[in-house]
Amino acid sequence: MTYVITEPCIGLKDASCVEVCPVDCIYEGEDMYYIHPDECIECAACEPECPVEAIFALEDVPPEMTKFISVNADFFNQ
Repeated sequence: MTYVITEPCIGLKDASCVEVCPVDCIYEGEDMYYIHPDECIECAACEPECPVEAIFALEDVPPEMTKFISVNADFFNQ
């Protein structure tokens, strides 16, 4: 997984990140958006577009939000 959407996205779902993704790897869930780990090309276009700063490169996910690494992965393994 290259980029992860975290807690600040819950309930917001602004979609700015979806609009700039060149490979359409961001999917809408019930409460938030998710980045498909196999489809993401690591372009980072989504990261600066997020109005609540919820998107992080995998290695930059804040310690208090690391559970969202598995939350994102689990969304695609249902």
